[in-house]
Amino acid sequence: MLTAAMIDALRCPLCASPLTRADATLRCPQNHTFDLNKHGYLHLGTGRRLPEGDTPAMVEARTRFLTTAHYHPLATALATICVDHELKDVADGVSPPRDRDQQAGGGPLVVDLGAGTGYYLAGVLEAVPSAEGLAFDVSKAALRRAAKAHPRAGAVLADTWSTLPLADGCVDLLLNVFAPRNGAQMHRVLRPDGLLVVVTPTGRHLGELRERLGLLSVDPAKADRLAQELRDFDPAGERVLEWPLALSEAEAEDLIAMGPNAFHERAHATGPVTCTASVRIGLYRPRPA
Repeated sequence: MLTAAMIDALRCPLCASPLTRADATLRCPQNHTFDLNKHGYLHLGTGRRLPEGDTPAMVEARTRFLTTAHYHPLATALATICVDHELKDVADGVSPPRDRDQQAGGGPLVVDLGAGTGYYLAGVLEAVPSAEGLAFDVSKAALRRAAKAHPRAGAVLADTWSTLPLADGCVDLLLNVFAPRNGAQMHRVLRPDGLLVVVTPTGRHLGELRERLGLLSVDPAKADRLAQELRDFDPAGERVLEWPLALSEAEAEDLIAMGPNAFHERAHATGPVTCTASVRIGLYRPRPA
C-alpha cells in the first residue's frame, strides 16, 4: 500500500517533480500521470524498454524456496542490522527525516532496490514497527508479490539503472540484496546519516552445489567491482554470514531456478543436496559531496 509518506518521497521519472495522488493515479505538476495498477504496484516506467527482470517462473521458484525458511538467517541478520541502526540514531540524538514526519506522519523510510518479492524488506519492516518501505524492481511478476509482502510496504516498477524516481536524501535505510547497484543514485537518495546495506555472495556461496551441477561461479573480481560501484560511500562495517543448507531435490531445483542460473544450461539435482550459504553483508555511509 502506498502511504502519504511514500508518495512524498517519490518523484516523477520524467521531470523529477513531486507527485500527488488522486484515486489510483499519481500526477506531477507537469501533468505526467502514473497508475497504481490492480495488482497493487505503481508503474513509474517512462515508455522506453526496461531491462529484463525475473520471469514468472523464477518468481514462483523464489517464492517456494523462501517459504522454506532456508534463507531465514540472512533475513534475520538484515533485520537486526536495521534495528541497531535505528536504535543508535535515537541514542545519538539523530532524528529521522522530520520534514516527512510532519507532512505525512511517516517514520523511517526503507527502500529495497532490486527487491524481488519483498521478502527481505518485509523482515525489516516487521522488526522496525515505525518504518515504511518501498520495493523497487523491474519484474512485474515479482512486484505483484512485493505489493502484498507487508502492510507497510509499497511496490514500484522502475529501472534502478537509471535515475531513481525518489527525492534527494529521502531514504533512511537502503537495502541491496543480490541485486545490481547504481552507486551514484544510491548516494543521491540516501540521507547524509543514512545506511546502505549491500549483500553479495562470497566465493564459497553454494560452492558444493555449483561444483556438483556446473552452475555459474562467483566473479573473483566482485569485491573490486563493488568498491568501484560504491566509490561515493565509506565502508562502515562488514560481516560474512555462513550457514548450512540441507535441501531436498525440489528445494535445490528452486534455489537454482530463482537466480541467473535459470538462463543457463546445467545439470539437475538428483536427490537431496547439502551445501553452504555464504554471503558478505557490507555496511556503508554516504561520503559528503
